[in-house]
Formats: sequence, structure tokens, C-alpha cells
Amino acid sequence: MDKFSELRAFTAVVEAGGFAAAARQAGQSRSSVNRLVIGLEERLGVQLLNRTTRSVSATSSGMAFYERARQVLDDLDEMERTIRSVRTEPVGTLRINAPPPFGDLDFSALVTSFMTTHPKVEIEITYETRIVDPVSEGYDLVIRIAEPDETTTLVDHRILRLDYLLCAGPAYVSRHGAPRTVEDLRTHAVLHQRQDAATPSWTLQGPEGSVTVRVRPVLMANNLETILAGACAGLGNAIKTEYAVRSELAAGRLVPVIEQKSLPPRMLQVVYPPARHLSAKVRLFTDFVQTWCGAA
Repeated sequence: MDKFSELRAFTAVVEAGGFAAAARQAGQSRSSVNRLVIGLEERLGVQLLNRTTRSVSATSSGMAFYERARQVLDDLDEMERTIRSVRTEPVGTLRINAPPPFGDLDFSALVTSFMTTHPKVEIEITYETRIVDPVSEGYDLVIRIAEPDETTTLVDHRILRLDYLLCAGPAYVSRHGAPRTVEDLRTHAVLHQRQDAATPSWTLQGPEGSVTVRVRPVLMANNLETILAGACAGLGNAIKTEYAVRSELAAGRLVPVIEQKSLPPRMLQVVYPPARHLSAKVRLFTDFVQTWCGAA
């Protein structure tokens, strides 16, 4: 018996709330839908549905199986649409996880531009700083910043190298001077991205190797835009990627300090589960990110 026919019959019953409604929607007889679901339960050795004379509902095992079956069928439909023609217009929902917007590193405009180009794609985007597992958390793709030599079992597209620099607002440099060495940072005001409760410290890398120094934050925040605004306002020194603050540097709202020191570079990546490799919308969005970042 065709396993996919069993899955389609079972998911149809769960979504329709009964065998008769599922059969009508599928254009099949009630008895054929019933046979397919019974065959699936017998093959698995698990009761998937609770049946009464009045209603049909999924068991706890049935609901867990339904969620995976729905994803499998959606993936199959997407694969078939993609294989039929490389010119297939992407459709459906694209679930994305990305870093919070920060300066020029802002995916909001990218997303809206992509949707204008591909109007049949619906996007759900979540902005977070934490490491996200797209498989267990149900994302189609994740945009993230990672170590350059990171290895992963996911499909990994490396989009852009991100170089870090230490910068401050001209008003701060005018009042307090620029730090000349890493050790100078002990007595200078800094703006620190809060990630944990540990004593803040910065590690910078130079010709003689890495140097770690404890810093005295006058502002700590888990929001990068707050750190950027504080640096431009002259509140203190901050470590940021050159890509994210290039507009502020070009406009003179920020200036680099201790230029010979930097953090190790990181990579902006698009990652997704191997099962999404043939998805037209995932593939096109990844190419869109590549083009967008290259043109910026």
C-alpha cells in the first residue's frame, strides 16, 4: 500500500475532523479513506485516532505523528513543484530566524524587497541573538553570525565576512581622547552588549596575540541598536562589525579607535536543513541575501 496515500488520508481526517468530511474534500469514498487510516495504524502498531459515534480526534501519539506527516507532505509537494520546472514561482510560507536589525545590518528591507519580487511568498521572521536549531524549532532557514571555521550538518551558505572594529563617537573622543592601547580601555567608558551576568571583559587580537581586559560599561543592553545609538551620542567605546556601522563611519558619526586591534572575524551565514535544499523559496531567498549583501 502507498505510504503517502496513507499519510494524506490520515492528515485529511485530522484536519477535516472526520472521515466523511475528509472523503468529500479528497473526492474519495468514506470507506477507502477509512481503510487507508486503518492500514496505517496497523502498520505502525499505534492507535492514531480516537473514534466515537459523534466525533474523530487524534490521540497524543496521533497528533505528534500528524505534525511530522504534515511537514513530510508539504516537503513532498514543494519538491514536486520545484522539479517540474526550474522556473516555478515560489509560493507558500517561509519561516526565517535572523539577527536583530543593527545599523546597516538590517534584514527588514531585504525581506520586504524579496516579498515585492515574489508576491506569492508569505514570510514569518523572528529576530533573535541566540543560536537557533532550524530543525527542532521549525524554521525553513536561519541567518546567523558564526565562527569562520564552524562545521555543521546543515546546508551552509557563507554570505559575508564580518570584520570587527573598536569605535566611538567624535564627541566622546573630543572630551576624553581615544584609547591608545587595549589596557587604556580599563579607564574608558564602554558600551557593552549584555549576554550574561558575568563581569564584562573584551578580548581583542593584535600582532602580538590576543589581549583580554575587563571593561567598565556605562551602558549595557541586549539590543544592538541601543549600543549603536549610545556610541553615536558620544557615551563611550563600542565593538561593532564594520559592515553594520559603515553608514555611521562614512557620515562621521563614529570614528575607529585602536585600529591595530580587532576581534577575530566572523561569517554571516544562511543555514537550513538538508530537506529544504530543493525548496524554490529557500533557494531563491538565499540567493537574494547573497546579492543584497554584495550590493550593499
